[in-house]
Amino acid sequence: MKALLDYVSTVNDRRQEKKIKHKMKDIIMLVFFAMLSNADDWVEMEVFGKEHEKFLRKYLELPNGIPSHDTIQRVFAIVAPEFLEEFQKRWNEMLNSEEGNKIKRLLAIDGKTQRGNGNKNQKANHIVSAVDERGVCLGQKRVEEKTNEIKAIPELLECLNIKGTIITADAMGTQKEIVEKIRKKRADYVLALKGNQGILLEDVRMYFSDKELREKSEYKKTVEKARGQIEKREYWQTEDIGWMSQKKDWKGLRSIILTRNTITGVDGKQKVEDRYFISSLKAGIEEIERAVRGHWMVESYHWHLDVTFREDGNHTLEKQAAYNLNIFRKLSLNVLKLIEIGNKALSLKKKRFAIGTNPEKHLEHIISL
Repeated sequence: MKALLDYVSTVNDRRQEKKIKHKMKDIIMLVFFAMLSNADDWVEMEVFGKEHEKFLRKYLELPNGIPSHDTIQRVFAIVAPEFLEEFQKRWNEMLNSEEGNKIKRLLAIDGKTQRGNGNKNQKANHIVSAVDERGVCLGQKRVEEKTNEIKAIPELLECLNIKGTIITADAMGTQKEIVEKIRKKRADYVLALKGNQGILLEDVRMYFSDKELREKSEYKKTVEKARGQIEKREYWQTEDIGWMSQKKDWKGLRSIILTRNTITGVDGKQKVEDRYFISSLKAGIEEIERAVRGHWMVESYHWHLDVTFREDGNHTLEKQAAYNLNIFRKLSLNVLKLIEIGNKALSLKKKRFAIGTNPEKHLEHIISL
């Protein structure tokens, strides 16, 4: 963490020097420390700073004390997002370790709208994130709306080292240009099919509707019981795709997949959902199961942004300030996943609450990492 503190001191502050009362690097770290300590909005960050000013002076200069909440927001809004993204990248590199792992890493791509950033006069930020199987966000790109994910995903992939990974994405990410980018960077893909790829979806659906062909495919079934209901998950995968007229249009396409989730409720009623995928992976049903189920980690990650950090309840309308807060929420979430507090296993939300009860003790530990 010391190296990251040193990095923050290099931030380029473009304000007029004579008018600067509060250093930009101090405000960046104040926001980070306050966010870890359960502060969600600008006023809470100011209150946190004033309550712990003596402690903060060990790490921050604070030549004119703690800035007002208006100043914190105004200055944080002019910090270049690229600088904070690099801060996040350096933190992730500190955590990265191959640990001799021979299985392919998963990287799930998905978008989330910052609902509190929108109103009747402007659309809310939509942020596309890449989250690995540890639940660590490795990068993100901001777009104006969900339909722009198609453009943002290749830009995000270009910024990441994805060699040897399996990229998963929902149907919005199932685009020829995105597949080209994934394969060019020597990664594999498992991509969902929906109506945006109508003909391809229909071809794959027709194939798996044939019972004989389905029985020749690789197959796996899991059954889980929870809260009185039974969930059966079934997976089929085949490399028998020579018949597909669009095969050549999807670089590296090697197999097609059907998953079927059957949920039996306490009343005996069943709900069945079929989903279809294309993949560059060769036949190997265990890896397919891992990739399909692993994609839900990005949705869990977005859930934490709302539940642990109450993101949708923050109504910062200035777009760059809202985006910068999103970067720091993700960085804070990564830190919470890393640390342990006390002798009992705590949820991320409770870890954050615990830090807030004694921030000086816990922030000292985090800074020492």
